[in-house]
Amino acid sequence: QVQLVESGGGLVQAGESLTLSCATVGARIFTAAVVAWYRQAPGKQRELVASVTRDGRLNSADSVNGRFTISRDVPQNAMLLQIDSLKPEDTAVYYCNTHWSAQHDFWGQGTQVTVSS
Repeated sequence: QVQLVESGGGLVQAGESLTLSCATVGARIFTAAVVAWYRQAPGKQRELVASVTRDGRLNSADSVNGRFTISRDVPQNAMLLQIDSLKPEDTAVYYCNTHWSAQHDFWGQGTQVTVSS
C-alpha cells in the first residue's frame, strides 16, 4: 500500500514563499505516471495546481500565474511544491497525488496553508 505524507504547511504572510513536501512510502515516486498537487479552499472544489509526468512534462494551472513550481526529489522519494509570492487567495488545504493507473491512484492527507494579508 502506498502512503503519501505531506508537510510544510502553516501560517505565512502575503508575499512570502513556502515549500510543501510529500514523502512517498511503499513505491518509487519516479515510476508514477503523474504526480500532482491539488488544493481545496473553503467552499470550493478541489483544483489541480501543478503536475509533472514520468517523462518530465510540467503543467500548472493558469490561476497560479507561474508562482508554483512542482518537482520530484528522487533521492528522498518525495515531491515538492514551491510557492512564491503567496496571496491570501492561496489559502487552502493542499493535497499531493500520485497516479500509476485508475486502480493505483493515491492521495495524501492534506496540509493547511493559510496566508494572512
